[in-house]
Amino acid sequence: MAQSVLIIDDSPEIHELVALRLRPEGLLLHHALDAREGIQKARELQPDLILLDLDMPNVSGFEACRGLKSEPQTAALPVIFLTAASELYTKVEGFDLGAVDYVTKPFEPAELRARVRAALRTKRYQDLLATRAQVDALTSLWNRAHFDQYISREVAAVRRYGRTVSLVMLDVDHFKSLNDVYGHPFGDLVLTRIGEVLWATLRVADAPCRYGGEEFAIILTETDLNGARLAAERIRARLAETEFVQRGKSLKVTASFGVASSELFVDPQEVSSRTLVELADRALYQAKRDGRDRICVASSSSEI
Repeated sequence: MAQSVLIIDDSPEIHELVALRLRPEGLLLHHALDAREGIQKARELQPDLILLDLDMPNVSGFEACRGLKSEPQTAALPVIFLTAASELYTKVEGFDLGAVDYVTKPFEPAELRARVRAALRTKRYQDLLATRAQVDALTSLWNRAHFDQYISREVAAVRRYGRTVSLVMLDVDHFKSLNDVYGHPFGDLVLTRIGEVLWATLRVADAPCRYGGEEFAIILTETDLNGARLAAERIRARLAETEFVQRGKSLKVTASFGVASSELFVDPQEVSSRTLVELADRALYQAKRDGRDRICVASSSSEI
């Protein structure tokens, strides 16, 4: 996938010139003609790099950079300033605000491309390291740290834009007995296979996570309660069809599911990571009480 660059500059001519100069790099370019529009697009698009004009009316590049770095959602996005100023104190102030580089106008094409390439290369390495830190080594699913970060971002979108997010919690049935009877290597195999089932069944936009031990959590973006229930049923059926062979015996492994959604809340401002997890978790344990290998759907946020 091509890396993306957001250009924030009040001059349409600069946008055209930068696009022309960066065309050989095969980048996905986005454009904003003032700082406020640029900050909003940075939140929504999460570009790999921002090229930010220093001298803009109303909100300067310094102020825009300060705003970007003050928000957790955009703080890690690298910023290169585009500026006609060459004074040392100007550059120092920009670096102190968190910019990674400067390109002085009128910019030389080869220099612009080289500085953009360097910034994007660093961003790619940082993303790889961050991704590895958020992947569960056994199942290759996202880990708890990623879950916490991802669901917080989705809940913020529910509150701000009225979007819908659903959560499925699942727990392997009788997992302790499987470990006790067949050993921990077999238990690890079960967890690994569940990871494979989740990746094979879910959409690219969904986030399957190992929540802890034999419990898993799946964040379903832009999915209502019924859609989440159907996704859970696909996973339950796929897992029930998966055959495990241990000590010459064919075994079946099942799981219980709890489903919750932000649409259960009348007021989107009441939605939180904690309330969604509590609703899904209660539904999960109801599924356990009802006999396991089944799905229970939370019916109301008042259950909390």
